[in-house]
Parts: sequence; C-alpha cells; structure tokens
Amino acid sequence: MSRKESAPANDGETRHAPGQSIDRGRIEAAVSEILAAIGEDPTRPGLVSTPERIAQAYSEFFEGLAVDPLSHLTGSAEFPEGSEELGELVLLRDIDFRSICEHHLLPFTGVAHIAYVPRTRIVGLGKLPRVVETLAARPQLQERLTEEIADALQTGLDPLGLLVVLDATHACVWSRGVRQLNSSTVTMATRGTLSEATERTEIMALIGSARSEVAS
Repeated sequence: MSRKESAPANDGETRHAPGQSIDRGRIEAAVSEILAAIGEDPTRPGLVSTPERIAQAYSEFFEGLAVDPLSHLTGSAEFPEGSEELGELVLLRDIDFRSICEHHLLPFTGVAHIAYVPRTRIVGLGKLPRVVETLAARPQLQERLTEEIADALQTGLDPLGLLVVLDATHACVWSRGVRQLNSSTVTMATRGTLSEATERTEIMALIGSARSEVAS
C-alpha cells in the first residue's frame, strides 16, 4: 500500500478559481484539431458530434473547479467540546468517486473512506461525499486529491483527528504503458490524533471489515 501522510496539498501550481466557467467552444475546437492531427476527418458522420460531446463531458468532469468544497460544510452543527452528541468517531466508508488524472486526462475511479474525531462540530453524512465529489471533479493526482480532501475537512470541521483513504484504479495504468488491469493505488492523509499509529490501525481495521462483510 502506498501511503501519503500530512504532505502539503499546495504543490506550487495555480489552481482554477471557484466560479470560473468552462469554455466549451474552445474545447470543441481543440477536439476537432486533435481528430485532424491523428489523421481523422472531424466532419465525417461518426465524429461530427464528438467535439460537442467531449465538451459536454468535460463540463461535467471538471465542474468542481467552480465550487468551493468548504461550501458543503457551512451547515455543520456545533456542540460543547466533550458533548455526548459528538460521539467518539465518525467513519464513512466506501464513498464512490471518479476523477480525471491531469497527466493523461484519463479517469481514475475508486472509493474514499473518511474518519474524523469531532472536536465541537459534526456535519450531515451526505456532506462528506459532496466534498469528495467537488475536489475530484478537477484535473487531479490521487495523492493531491487525498490531501485536499483532508485539508478541506480539517478547515471546515476542525476535528481532533482526521483520516482520509482513497483506493482507486487508473485508466492511465490499465489502458496504456504497463497495462496493469488488476492493480489499485491506495493513498492516505492523516491529521491530529489519527496520525498516531495505534489510532490509525484501529480505523483501518474498521475500513477493512467492510470489504470482509461484502466478500462473505
């Protein structure tokens, strides 16, 4: 298992500003040029609508560029620290996601697992997948996506401890190059108390038990 812990999510690159729109006309023109560059006729019946379809798909694939992930956490409920309503741990397993690898613009898909130890705030469970979906709907690297999800949840919820695990398969691995059809990549980000090995091991066992239940 490959593991990333507490690495900075900002890699020095300028990220797309929330609210900036996607230029579908430029995408269509670029796709037409790519088709011509590989020796195809972009005007033939099978391809004439392809640029429009790709532009529409890219608008969906990258719609998270226009959304601030913290907007999904603004409605978190706040309680006094140590309150029984907070519980000891929140763990949401097997959150489906898909993203686009920024190196080859090919998809990677998988599941995310999120665990946090509340300090004073908890949020509706449906909000956690929204954060994942928003950050995944951008040109991404799995390692950075893991860290960005952790950063957003740490900022929005200020938990005592946080763990994010992504397990994904990459089209750029199974469709080209080494063509490893059965491999997956696991990345991890931890914050606070869940950075401690003993605490992390217990959470990973709970995550793993979901797979065992499905298998049985």
